[in-house]
Amino acid sequence: MDIFDESSQVTPEKEPGNIAFIDGQNLHLGAKDGNWSIDHKKLRIYLRDKYHITEAYYFLGFVSEGYQELYDNLQRAGFILSFREHSSALRGSKKGNVDSDIVFGIMKKLAENEPFGKAFIISGDGDYKKLVDYLIKKERFGKVLFPNRKFASSLYKNLGGEFFAYLEDIKAKIAYGE
Repeated sequence: MDIFDESSQVTPEKEPGNIAFIDGQNLHLGAKDGNWSIDHKKLRIYLRDKYHITEAYYFLGFVSEGYQELYDNLQRAGFILSFREHSSALRGSKKGNVDSDIVFGIMKKLAENEPFGKAFIISGDGDYKKLVDYLIKKERFGKVLFPNRKFASSLYKNLGGEFFAYLEDIKAKIAYGE
């Protein structure tokens, strides 16, 4: 066998991809506030191509049979669905409130040394500010992607421009009918 045969060469391990954590209700309401709708398939392709996101976790308030078509479409688009647990007595009156689930999901990946590049968050919620600061310090943060300017918490006002973007700016790429 030729020692220069390519099939016998060791190839470097592929770097782990980036991950996204999406506050589904915040994303939906942010787009709705701007009078447009997210095409989830286009969004997933955009996240893959622009930010090299290999896993995208889409957090939803709770399971409801009335939204099964949405859940199916999200899964077909390549999102990993995560539902917030609620008591059945509170389901009608409680909002999604997935913030702690997203924070826990990211911290669990860090604590268990799961391989990933950088974490991206899609939400305008200021509840993630401490997490964002920590991830920046550890050089594990990509960006926070705000649905629109109005949904961007003022807590992020001192965040460097390299750490955030507005989805409304790429509406033409990720909206239905665009």
